[in-house]
Amino acid sequence: MPPSIYRIENLVHRYNRQPVLTVDRLDIEPASIVGLVGPNGSGKSTLLKLMAFILRPSEGRILFDGLPAAPFDDSVRFQVTLLTQEPYLMKRTVFNNIVYGLKVRGDRGRWRQPVRDSLAMVGLDPDAFVRRQWDELSGGEAQRVALAARLVLKPRVLLLDEPTASVDARSSELIRNASLRARSDWGTTLVIASHDREWLYDVCDDVLHLFRGKPAGTGRSNMIFGPWVPRAGDRFGKLIGDGSYLDVSAPPGEGATAFIDPAAIRILAKGEVTVSADTVTVDGRVTRLSLERQSGDLFADVRVGPLTLVVRVAESHLAAMTLHRGWPVTLAYRPDSIRWR
Repeated sequence: MPPSIYRIENLVHRYNRQPVLTVDRLDIEPASIVGLVGPNGSGKSTLLKLMAFILRPSEGRILFDGLPAAPFDDSVRFQVTLLTQEPYLMKRTVFNNIVYGLKVRGDRGRWRQPVRDSLAMVGLDPDAFVRRQWDELSGGEAQRVALAARLVLKPRVLLLDEPTASVDARSSELIRNASLRARSDWGTTLVIASHDREWLYDVCDDVLHLFRGKPAGTGRSNMIFGPWVPRAGDRFGKLIGDGSYLDVSAPPGEGATAFIDPAAIRILAKGEVTVSADTVTVDGRVTRLSLERQSGDLFADVRVGPLTLVVRVAESHLAAMTLHRGWPVTLAYRPDSIRWR
C-alpha cells in the first residue's frame, strides 16, 4: 500500500512562544480532497503553510510520501504549491508570471502551450491575457492568473487558503472548477480552507474541523458559540430570537463552545409531537438538502433563528416524510448529547 502523501505527527507550532496549532496525528491520502473549516484564528492558514513547507514546525514532523521534508527542499519544492486569499503577482506580464515557476524548476523552452493551457483552465482567453500587465487585471482575474501559475506546474498537491473569498461569483466558480479538474486530470491532492461549508461538503472526501488550534473532529458538525443564558433546572440556552432558546447542558465555562453531531438531531415527522422529557425541540426551516459523497447519507441544513444546524436525516424517517427547501420543520435533540470545547 503506498504511503499517505502527508503524515503529520506530534506537531506543535508556536508564534512568540504561544502555541497556535497542535496536531497529534493527521494522514492525507494521495488524490484526495480534504477541507479545513473553523473560525478565524483556528489555525487553518498556519497548517497550510506548514504543509506547503514554507514554515518549519516548532515541534513534531511532517512526512511527505513517507519521508521527512523541510522547508524549500527540492523533494517538495515543485510538487506542493499554495494559493492564498490575496493573489501575489510579480510586476510583469501575465505570461511571465505564469512561466516563472517553469523557469525556476529548470524547464527549458516550449513554455507557450503550457501557459495557454493553464490560462484556459481558469477561464481566461490566452490571446487576450498573455501580454497583459499584472496591474491591468481585476481582482478575480488576478486570482485566476495566480492559480494558473500554480496549475502550469501540474502539482501533486494544491493547497488553497480561502481561494474565493475576495473574488466575484464568476471567478469563484472558475477557480473551483479548475481546482477540481487538477484532481480529476492529474490526481492532484487538494487541501482547501474555506468558510464555504456547502461547497466543501459537496466536493471533499473528508472535512477536518479546527478549533483553537486543535482538530475538533471530522465530517459534518454543528459548532455553536455562546453566550449561554441560565435556564430552568440545570440547563442553559442561547437566545435565537423572539424569546426562543436553543437549550444545552451546563457549559464548562463562559467561553465554551458546543458541538452537536448531526446524527444527534432528528427532524420530527409530520404530526409527531411526543418526545421524551429529556429531549428538547426547536423550530426551523429547511434551507438545503445534500447527499454526502462517501456515505450516501442525506443531510438537511435547517435555519434556526440566526443559526444553521446540519441534521442527518435518519433512514427510518425517509419513507415517512418528504422534505423540501423552505419547509418548516421541528428538530428534537437531547442536551446531554452535546460535546463541549
